[in-house]
Amino acid sequence: MLIFANLKSIEACKMKIDNISENIDEIGDNHVSSSAKNPLRKDAFEKTDEEKIALIQQDVQNILTTLGLDLEDDSLKGTPLRVAKMFVNESFAGLHPKRKPKASVFQNNYKYGEMLVEKNITVYSTCEHHLLPIVGRAHVAYISNGTVVGLSKMNRIVDYYAKRPQVQERLTMQIVAELQNALGTEDVACVIDAKHLCVNSRGIRDIESSTVTSEFGGKFKDKSIKREFLDYINMDTEF
Repeated sequence: MLIFANLKSIEACKMKIDNISENIDEIGDNHVSSSAKNPLRKDAFEKTDEEKIALIQQDVQNILTTLGLDLEDDSLKGTPLRVAKMFVNESFAGLHPKRKPKASVFQNNYKYGEMLVEKNITVYSTCEHHLLPIVGRAHVAYISNGTVVGLSKMNRIVDYYAKRPQVQERLTMQIVAELQNALGTEDVACVIDAKHLCVNSRGIRDIESSTVTSEFGGKFKDKSIKREFLDYINMDTEF
């Protein structure tokens, strides 16, 4: 009877693990986000970048070794350190507040009252469900209510929030919220069109599809203003 009870307990645990795994896979494949903010622990920045690189290097080494790779090979021996540096200094550098770009604003002395559109901003991000690349373009616009921001700062804001484990919806919202805060206006919009390699290179493996997300604030919720913004995006501006 004891053996039978233990077997039932093991089977119940296995079913529970299978259910958890199925739920995790479903969330990832459907690109579900749990929060409008990136889910960070309270101790996220207690370790230095150097400490994080050392720990990640060891973790990557363990992963590659588990896969059966020979890390003594000249081509692979530097991979754990390269990946660790890439994670901390590049791919996920936007997690750290110290890297947040300063969005310097200036008075709109020339009284420009129409929308300003910065289109085709390159987006390189990482899907937080499979840690595979998201690659695409962001189109950002605002209407000044007295202040303007340098054009390059718009690119830098996009890049900062993209350099995180992300979902595209959250990224779109974060870009708009940051510019609204910097400019002191709700009249900001963003559209992102991107390919997700977690869709293109695994799972359904659909290499043709892309994902479009949008966030419209203030005046951009008006149909005519929104239409004008979308028309600018579709303009042929190849040089």
